[in-house]
Amino acid sequence: MDAAFIRRLEAIVGSRHTLTAAGDLRNYGYDASFDQALPEVVVVPGSAEEIAQIVAACNDRGYPYVVRGAGTGLSGGAIAELGGVVISTARLHHMLEVDVENRLAVVEPGVINADITAAVRRHGLCYIPDPSSQSACTIGGNVAENSGGLHCLAYGVTANHTLGVEIVTPDGELVWLGGKTVDVPGYDLLGVFVGSEGTIGIVTKIVVKLTPIQQSSRTLMAVFDSVEDASQTVSSIIGAGIIPGALEMMDRLSTNAVEEFAHAGFPTDADAILIVEVDGLAAAVDEQAGAVRDVCRRNRAREVRFAATADERERIWKGRKGAFGAMGRLSRNYYVQDGVIPRSLLPEMLREVAAISQRYDLRIANVFHAGDGNLHPLILFDESKPGETDRAVMAGEAILRACVERGGSVSGEHGIGLEKRDCMAVQFAPADLELMARVKSAFGDRGLCNPRKVFPTSRRCGESARRVGSLAPEVAAAAGPPF
Repeated sequence: MDAAFIRRLEAIVGSRHTLTAAGDLRNYGYDASFDQALPEVVVVPGSAEEIAQIVAACNDRGYPYVVRGAGTGLSGGAIAELGGVVISTARLHHMLEVDVENRLAVVEPGVINADITAAVRRHGLCYIPDPSSQSACTIGGNVAENSGGLHCLAYGVTANHTLGVEIVTPDGELVWLGGKTVDVPGYDLLGVFVGSEGTIGIVTKIVVKLTPIQQSSRTLMAVFDSVEDASQTVSSIIGAGIIPGALEMMDRLSTNAVEEFAHAGFPTDADAILIVEVDGLAAAVDEQAGAVRDVCRRNRAREVRFAATADERERIWKGRKGAFGAMGRLSRNYYVQDGVIPRSLLPEMLREVAAISQRYDLRIANVFHAGDGNLHPLILFDESKPGETDRAVMAGEAILRACVERGGSVSGEHGIGLEKRDCMAVQFAPADLELMARVKSAFGDRGLCNPRKVFPTSRRCGESARRVGSLAPEVAAAAGPPF
């Protein structure tokens, strides 16, 4: 990258916010996925107008660019595989407007997810989508991936709580999609943009929907001596006409890892637990909670325990949200997948995951949004042992193929990014992928906006181990594992 281009970036954002030193670049070389690649420059703009100018500069010189929030993504979406420019949203962290009467807020993309609810709780409002990383992940990244969360079963994912976005298009123009109303005339371009993983523009402002905090909620934990019984209970709860706010499942390997630090009261001798939360009006909540308890007992739950205090409830959810991090107690590395299946097939799919675990001789912990059928199998491996990384990747491919074969999907909320782009061909026909590419082109595709994400390359799904891109070996070593 030439010095004149760097000077142009400095003129836009200032030299303090233009990073080229190796130590600075290393911090932007990885996210929470396998992939690593070193950008050539990182810029930290302070406004939407500055982002538009950066995009124009990249277009003039043909340099690729990638936008990055907190770097908590699990699919390599914020990795600059081709080098070029990383655009950080770290300075765009302001809540610009809170409209209590209309139950919406206008925020910049660098705002932390949990900070929205913290800011509006005094008004009796909250922001529903709550990924496990909500204390660190940013709204811009949530919009890019259409993130879900633990309490999205009854209320929907990011797309259901996004009213409008201001974006910088690949042509460098500032435009709005949607707005402050529930619906706008014309094609649903907002729906196309949410979940597009930064490939058709950069979000610079978001209008989010705020939701009244429910009058009452009850959280319960059901303990099972059989993964199959726990899985069947999920379908039985939904089949009974009960849609809880959250319906999560963890297996024994997961609960053992979590209980050591969370002290949430998770039994370490049970094969599986369900965590269920129902909310709404107090009278209805008590009735629904009792109905859930009865369904669990009919499906051979050995214990059903209600959280008696707010502190106990908080410990339970702390344990669930800390499950990924707790894998470090079990293994040097883990590889998390994100497949989706019809929830009625959970027992069958978990048997398949167990068979894949045996086939590749790797432990697999299961933590997932059971009510959505959104699986998060955590494949445990040690990258220092020859062949284990390759086996982990192949096990992940086998899980995704099994999901698609059962009418599911290769991703529910983590996105495609670099990690699963070559698995897209497992789920979609060439004509489908071509149509998606044409939609991308309609937004002004120059091949520079987060390139080589989502769409397949010449690789086979699951063929690969860690890609290091332009990350030099000594830099990769210093960066450490991206988990």
